[in-house]
Amino acid sequence: MSRARADEEEYWHSSKFRAFTFDDEDDELSQLKESKRAVNSLRDIVDDDDDDDLERVSWSGEPVGSISWSIKETASSSTSSLEGRDSGLQKGSSSYAAFPKQVSSYSLSSLFKGRNKLPSFQSLSDALSDTGVKNYAPELRRPKAEYKDYSSDWSPKDTVRRMQRGKVCSLERFRSLQDKLVLLDEAVAGHDGNVITAVLIFLKRTLRREILFRELEVRQVALCHLIHFLKEAGEQKLLLDLLRFLDRTEEVALSQYREHLNIQDVEKRREFLKGCIGLPFSAEDTSHIQDHYTLLERQIIIEANDRHLETAGQSEIFRKYPRKASILNMPLVTTLFYSCFYHYTEAEGTFSSPTNLKKTFKIPDKQYVLTALAARAKLRAWDDVDALFTTKTWLGYTKKKAPIGFHRVVEILQRNSAPVQVLQEYVRLVEDVETRLNLATKYKCHDVVIETYKDLKDRIQLTAYKCKVERGSAEEEKINSILNNMQIRWKN
Repeated sequence: MSRARADEEEYWHSSKFRAFTFDDEDDELSQLKESKRAVNSLRDIVDDDDDDDLERVSWSGEPVGSISWSIKETASSSTSSLEGRDSGLQKGSSSYAAFPKQVSSYSLSSLFKGRNKLPSFQSLSDALSDTGVKNYAPELRRPKAEYKDYSSDWSPKDTVRRMQRGKVCSLERFRSLQDKLVLLDEAVAGHDGNVITAVLIFLKRTLRREILFRELEVRQVALCHLIHFLKEAGEQKLLLDLLRFLDRTEEVALSQYREHLNIQDVEKRREFLKGCIGLPFSAEDTSHIQDHYTLLERQIIIEANDRHLETAGQSEIFRKYPRKASILNMPLVTTLFYSCFYHYTEAEGTFSSPTNLKKTFKIPDKQYVLTALAARAKLRAWDDVDALFTTKTWLGYTKKKAPIGFHRVVEILQRNSAPVQVLQEYVRLVEDVETRLNLATKYKCHDVVIETYKDLKDRIQLTAYKCKVERGSAEEEKINSILNNMQIRWKN
């Protein structure tokens, strides 16, 4: 009994209200502040960059942070904001489970922050001024022009401009023939070969050949681009069909002739070239095809014979100078050089004779002399070189004549390390005096220089040149003898 009385007295003397002091704070306000601090502390933990790649959805299946979700959340929070606030204050808890109930805290700033991590008690001004929060605004407010790459609503002209800037553009939206032709015309008007080729590849893939060829026939720029592309890509069948449609018979023949480059077997290539002779070439091209076939036929014969001689060791020149490569499929000039090197003395009736090659393929004299001179000089066969330029006059006298000019003969001989005696003989034959002196001085042909200055009666130059020869040499004695000759009338 006494205990119950004591409890009753304690109840009447106690109070849940305290006296006001400046150190105390309102309980409800303190709870809100504690909740705010808890949220801010959790934001640093939860706001991880790795979560940016995850898309959060609400119970209704809509992505959290999208505009539709924001509108529904704002509408629903307006009706339950008072209930949520009262229930939150009565619970007086700052735990994480209580936060999703406070949907009224979703402010306008959350629309500009994209996916909302956790509710916050920040105001609109705090949210806009908070630079530490990542801004996902481009996902919601992307410029309209950027969506054109995905919505495919640009015009042919805009498509060409984007392709010129290097942007990836899908051309599949251009389905009608009219749209495709407008796109091609815009590409041609842009004067960008890469864009024109890209559009032509699209048309080649989406149009029938007859339609494509018919439309390109009146668009010569695009036609040239397509022909070049087909040649580079090696689409020989489509190229031939296009040329036949355009009635370009000579180009068709040339395209077929180029296929011999892909044939490695010599016998098959020879048969292919034989079949190309009957193609509709021009008269000049037909002769070239005939020469090509004849040359390959000669090379096959020469190669088989020389391989046998080289293997058997029956020829001295093959033992002394072994062959470094096969003669098959070599140009005409290379074949001529080979014949002048290994078969120079053969009779004209043989296939490997240089004179036979010259006559068969109508090689000009200049070309023949240059090739033969290089081959015989490499072998240091100076007698053959001399015979190459020696001719007989109608009176029976011998005379040296070079269709390429003796100054070029001297240069070729010097490159092949010809002796000075051989060089001097051909330097003397150079007609131009200044060129002769330059060559003689350059290659140290002293006798030619001394004789030239003597013929020019130039005492000063001859005296100056005396200082360039060795003292006590035969050249110095020759200069002194000429300077002491009183019968010469010097010009200076």
